[in-house]
Amino acid sequence: MYLRYYNMTEMPFALLPDTNFFYESDSYKEALNVLLVAIRSGEGFVKVTGEVGTGKTMLCRKLLNSLSGRYLTVFIPNPYLTPNQLRMALADELGVEYGRNDADEISGYRLLSDITRRLIALNKAGKCVVVCLDEVQAMPIETLEALRLISNIETEKSKLLQIILFGQPELDERLGSKCNRQLKQRISFSYKLRPVDRKSLSGYINHRLRVAGYSGGELFTPSAITRIHKYSKGVPRIVNTLCNKALILAFGQGKNNVTRKHVKIAIADDTDERSLFGGRMLVLAATFSLAISVSIWVLLK
Repeated sequence: MYLRYYNMTEMPFALLPDTNFFYESDSYKEALNVLLVAIRSGEGFVKVTGEVGTGKTMLCRKLLNSLSGRYLTVFIPNPYLTPNQLRMALADELGVEYGRNDADEISGYRLLSDITRRLIALNKAGKCVVVCLDEVQAMPIETLEALRLISNIETEKSKLLQIILFGQPELDERLGSKCNRQLKQRISFSYKLRPVDRKSLSGYINHRLRVAGYSGGELFTPSAITRIHKYSKGVPRIVNTLCNKALILAFGQGKNNVTRKHVKIAIADDTDERSLFGGRMLVLAATFSLAISVSIWVLLK
């Protein structure tokens, strides 16, 4: 809607884990460094937790893109797997051949044996296998135990695969339970992802704008960014939602800057406040203003 008006080539605040938009604030830079150090040290289990919307999936994909050469990476985004489904997902990613027609009935023992042989072959070829699992807080207890048993695959000198767990804070609660104590003991590195602080938020917003193609001056005023941070607490997903809505409003009014007022209206819409410009009225107001501004813009062209 506003791309041409602000000379952008793509949406700057889309809710997608596009690593081109990855911004290295202090917390995200620290988290990535911890993960890379842990992997290069050959540790078995690493855990990263963060609140909803703090960018765990983005961090995960950035990590996967940062590993190349001798690293073979596996990404399993779906936590709702039975133990055997987890083994099948890993086998598929590793290129393990098994009878797919009877995949539902294939024994866990046979699958684990096939996976082990594949990992040994990869190890002899100089490959290190890194497995990343997302939303692990939702994984069934039996599957978590199967994951621990898979981590037992090792030689006398090294682990044959390293496992990175990404999850919400509830993951820590689950690992604190008695039934998961063995898995918890195997986690050698942990990191808690923090939201973007106010100092870094300007850089975060401007970085995304530049990646999207914007080349003008400061599009968001300092007071607008302060209001965004106060409401969002620095959670990237909420920041992106507010910035997108505020941009729509600023464009609809033919403005060159996003102000605190635009953010205030975006927040009202986000919290579903049915004020004059809140909720559905935001869409109507933006559409009305957009029609006027576009007409004027076309005439000026």
